[in-house]
Amino acid sequence: MTALVPAEPGPFALDVSTTALVVIDMQRDFLEPGGFGSALGNDVSLLSAAIEPLQRVLSAAREAGMLVIHTREGHRPDMADCPPAKFARGEFIGTDSPKGRILIRGEYGHDIVDELAPAPGEIVLDKPGKGSFYATDLELILRNAGITSLVVTGVTTEVCVHTTVREANDRGFECLVLSDCCGSYVPEFHEVALRMISAQGGIFGWVGSSSDLLSSLPLGARA
Repeated sequence: MTALVPAEPGPFALDVSTTALVVIDMQRDFLEPGGFGSALGNDVSLLSAAIEPLQRVLSAAREAGMLVIHTREGHRPDMADCPPAKFARGEFIGTDSPKGRILIRGEYGHDIVDELAPAPGEIVLDKPGKGSFYATDLELILRNAGITSLVVTGVTTEVCVHTTVREANDRGFECLVLSDCCGSYVPEFHEVALRMISAQGGIFGWVGSSSDLLSSLPLGARA
């Protein structure tokens, strides 16, 4: 069954059987004090507003039987997969913090916040870069599952979310970005990034809200 979700630049056609919810990098290192975000001098509390609406979307997606994929940005403990150019601009990667080594796989800070913890059996995709397709098997997972559309959420809007949407667009996936389920340390970056996605007739995809998505899902799938 296809639902039409109100969005910009126009309604987004969503079939739960061919759509995946992608939850990007909702990790302690980005959302909580003591991690990478705060080490760079950011106010990490600005990202917390996305948690509650995303909880509702995650619950509805699970009830609807939608494929759910969580991503985590981070690196191998030996950091062999961290390019020198990235490390030079993110000098805190791999350093000790109250939550363990920053952005290192297996550390407490690298994992997803408790409020959005993956359910048993949900896919958790570790990625070394900003985009969710780069150096991962995401495209293979989506193709094998018959997925053609993505509902994209997470942080930060202008970096990992934007990069993932651009990558998905180039691969032929239709993307709906939920504005209130994303966040940025710089509010104006969040707003401009969303406008860029839906500009020029939806050059990269659609932008909508969690409430519009939830009200458009079949009754049995609503949170």
